[in-house]
Amino acid sequence: MFDVKTVSLEWGGKTLTLETGRIARQANGAVLATYGETVVLCAVTAAKSVKEGQDFFPLTVHYQEKFSSAGRIPGGFFKRERGATEKETLVSRLIDRPVRPLFPEGFYNEINVIAQVLSYDGETEPDVVAMIAASAALTISGVPFMGPIGAARVGFKDGEYQLNPSLSQAAEGRLDLVVAATDNAVMMVESEAKELTEDEMLGAVMFAHDEIRKVVGAIIQLAEKAAKEPWDVDLSDNTADIKKKLKDIVGKDVAAAYKLTDKSARSNALNEARAKAKAAFSDETPQTQMVAMKTMKKVEADIVRTAILKDGQRIDGRTTTQVRPIESIVGFLPRTHGSSLFTRGETQAICTTTLGTKDAEQMIDGLDGLSYQRFMLHYNFPPYSVGEVGRFGAPGRREVGHGKLAWRALNPVLPSKEDFPYTIRVLSDITESNGSSSMATVCGGCLSMMDAGVPIERPVSGIAMGLILEGDEFAVLSDILGDEDHLGDMDFKVAGTSAGITTMQMDIKIAGITREIMAQALRQASEGRAHILNEMTKALGSARTELSAHAPRIETIQIDKSKIREVIGTGGKVIREIVAETGAKVDIDDEGLIKISSSDTAQIEAAKKWILGIVEEAEVGKVYDGKVVNIVDFGAFVNFMGGKDGLVHVSEMRNERVEKPTDVVKEGQAVKVKVLEIDQRGKVRLSMRVVDQETGAELEDTRPAREPRSDRGDRGSDRRGPRRDGDRGPRREGGDRGPRREGGDRGPRREDGPAPDHMPAFLKSDD
Repeated sequence: MFDVKTVSLEWGGKTLTLETGRIARQANGAVLATYGETVVLCAVTAAKSVKEGQDFFPLTVHYQEKFSSAGRIPGGFFKRERGATEKETLVSRLIDRPVRPLFPEGFYNEINVIAQVLSYDGETEPDVVAMIAASAALTISGVPFMGPIGAARVGFKDGEYQLNPSLSQAAEGRLDLVVAATDNAVMMVESEAKELTEDEMLGAVMFAHDEIRKVVGAIIQLAEKAAKEPWDVDLSDNTADIKKKLKDIVGKDVAAAYKLTDKSARSNALNEARAKAKAAFSDETPQTQMVAMKTMKKVEADIVRTAILKDGQRIDGRTTTQVRPIESIVGFLPRTHGSSLFTRGETQAICTTTLGTKDAEQMIDGLDGLSYQRFMLHYNFPPYSVGEVGRFGAPGRREVGHGKLAWRALNPVLPSKEDFPYTIRVLSDITESNGSSSMATVCGGCLSMMDAGVPIERPVSGIAMGLILEGDEFAVLSDILGDEDHLGDMDFKVAGTSAGITTMQMDIKIAGITREIMAQALRQASEGRAHILNEMTKALGSARTELSAHAPRIETIQIDKSKIREVIGTGGKVIREIVAETGAKVDIDDEGLIKISSSDTAQIEAAKKWILGIVEEAEVGKVYDGKVVNIVDFGAFVNFMGGKDGLVHVSEMRNERVEKPTDVVKEGQAVKVKVLEIDQRGKVRLSMRVVDQETGAELEDTRPAREPRSDRGDRGSDRRGPRRDGDRGPRREGGDRGPRREGGDRGPRREDGPAPDHMPAFLKSDD
């Protein structure tokens, strides 16, 4: 029934198995990839024809994590997988970016790639497995895919690179790097690092590429067994005549437009040239007109690329290593906790930082269960930032990806939760864009956190690099413009501190780049980052030592775990009362770490004092402030030290006789009490009469002290006096009780008459 084909590979200490022919047989290509106990199914389907008038490649990638793969039921109201999570969106992009450039130009058939996690072992991340499964499925599908690619994750610990580290290993290391590559060249890089050097990062990429070649070989073996017949697609380039005609008509106009440094002026000049070109083909068929306008983009690219490679002349007149002018402003917005306005050329971002308490953390419901994130970075790209009319609303895949890249750049330099117990949210609103807005977000986000008083280890700057590659000639461009990104061959972003790289992301539009090109790009990026960092420090060199007046203050207290119940109270009664009375927020974890937060320091101090009073042990002889919480006939119970109650007996309310406790106190009254005694059960005896109720000073006890119970032998006129003399007559003489001890005979005690009839028989007997 099934024609199953498999290949296996021992890779990174686990077995990687690729299987096809059993599942999803109606798809153009389907592969079940297993690595460890993580299993991902990827199915590829492709449209047989191109939609009329379509002039772009509609590739769509969907990555989905099934909760059942980890033995979990989704949390929340709806108990099924719903819209893509942030992680699913990011992994979908991770698959899309390296495979998209490997389809031939002019191929416009719609392709759908769906990768689903079916089993997850809790240690092997499924993203790399999904990338491999997608590559294998495309390779055997028959579509014109110029792959395959492989993918690998690399960690770095104690100077050694780790291939596909487990989650626990990755958490202990200094690097989380994902690389995708063909057999010949690297296609995509995504990373987060703890200030690694350029050489260490380059070494990690090359290490990954060496291991990826093994996976590429396995996919080729599978294709040799199971690949479908390749599609017969006519991709011949028959636009040479059209391109020549366009260059003759508008070539000089395009060259002149790209010499304009102002983006708006350049855009207007290019639009005029395009309109002129369109008019030149107005008598042609609609299909020819579409091809002509598509070819117009190639004409523009040829002119720009030639100028850069031959003359070293960039669009805005800069050299290949020059960074555009930078201006940074901090404290830009008055009511935010921290803010900055970062402008680099025609790219601009307003970044704000908001500090919150633990209850503001982002809850994430994923395959690993519930987790909480204390650092969030959100990126917005409104259409007005590029002078266009467009959709404005929820963030798309691009916004999610750019925000996560900036998050990776800043996360490694954040203080620990113990040193800075705040939830941090950075918001980046792009107001102008002509170049890398994600790197502007890194720079502006860093400045806004420093303005908010977040004690980051070192400032972070970021830069985007580009590449023009023609044969053996290439030029690496620092701080690329938007047009240089569109017309170039690489988008290479690097961010880091003066000590090293914190993130690196690379996307290639050609069939990969060499080690030589990547090494030069890293060196050039390092120089650019240093320049940008120097410009940033002119606005603010280090984090402010004081938080904004509008930011909440957080103070932490560590208490013994055995006292947690007392602070919380039955059903949370005590902690709710603390919050209600003081106005401060109080969070307590299972280890006894308490965080008290408020923008008013007086509220924090009140809550802190209350909590310390609960966990503190009462001290005999010490005076405390208290409140009457209950009145009984024999006295009043007073709450003192927050959660402790003690009894003030009616005799300890005043030096003179008190008939009723209500004559002296009432419920809710504030009093001052002295601890007289704490018994073995923890019950506390208090006194009001020996404390000045106005000042809290101790008073001299003028009442005669009662004699200890052991010395009360003679009470004189006590009605039981004879028994208190210490002499009980015959019963005290040597313990001899006479006849009572002899065989149980109690006779002498019954001299006044015979034993009653109701007495048990054994007591009546003389035996």
